[in-house]
Parts: sequence; structure tokens; C-alpha cells
Amino acid sequence: MKILVLGLGNPILTDDAVGIIVAEEVRRRLDRQDVVVDQASVGGLGLLELVLGYDRVILVDAIQTEAGQPGQIHRLSPGQFHGNVRAASTHDVTLATALELGRRLRKDIPKEIVILAVEAADTETFGEELTPAVAAAVPEVVELVLQELERQGNRQQRTRWPAAG
Repeated sequence: MKILVLGLGNPILTDDAVGIIVAEEVRRRLDRQDVVVDQASVGGLGLLELVLGYDRVILVDAIQTEAGQPGQIHRLSPGQFHGNVRAASTHDVTLATALELGRRLRKDIPKEIVILAVEAADTETFGEELTPAVAAAVPEVVELVLQELERQGNRQQRTRWPAAG
């Protein structure tokens, strides 16, 4: 089974870097030949290209929702994930739309995609440090990624975890 852990974000936009930071820590702690840990600053069709050929994908990214609290962790499916700030162009599509396009084109779409999204306080300010609430959530998100990898495809029923801290 080929598994991808992909941290999404922009390392110079404060909390938008959370996915990248989590991926770096997962890479340091993981020693498995069947898991690729990577980082990217793409969305939509660019993201589709990165996940093709994997059986399972765990995406980690920042999200901003109306009711969310900074540092809150969400476990989402691709159809639930609307927080990707990299799909900012009117020429791009959501992850769910990109995956549907890949299916229709008979591409090798992952059988399972889990998204761990961390509620961000700030994704627009230039800076290389996370805000305190998001930084406090990083160890828990790393543990959740490692737990997802241990499950080897068993689905978790919870859809949200409380904020770290």
C-alpha cells in the first residue's frame, strides 16, 4: 500500500504554514518505507496531480471557518474541505471537483483521503511563526497523523477533535 502524508501551505504566511510544519515533524518521527511525506503549496488540479497513484493520502492544512476557534482540529473528507486558500484563482477548482475529474478521466485516485485541518487565526500576514493557538495544536496534529498511519485504512468515526491546549 502506498501512502502519502502531504503538508499543504505557505511557509511565509503565518498559520498557513501549519501543514508544512506538521509534515516536517512527521518526517522526523516516521521510519516507514510505504509512506512518503511531502509538502506543497498547491490546490485543486495541482493537488490532484500530487495524489495520483497513492492508495491513501493524509492531507494537513490550515482552514478558516466562521465558527472555528484557532487551534481547533477538524478531520474532514475531500467533500467537506472548503478551506483551501490556495484555490484562490477563478481558474482553479476545489479538491472534491479535482478528484471527480480524475475519476471521470479514469486516473488512479486514492481509495482514502483524510484531511486534518487546523483552524487558523492568521493566513494573510507575512511571517514564519505560527500564532500561539495554532503552534500549540501542532503536537496533537502530528500524533493524529501517526494514528491515521497506524490504522492502515480503518475509518475513524469522529469528525472533530477539541483544540489542543
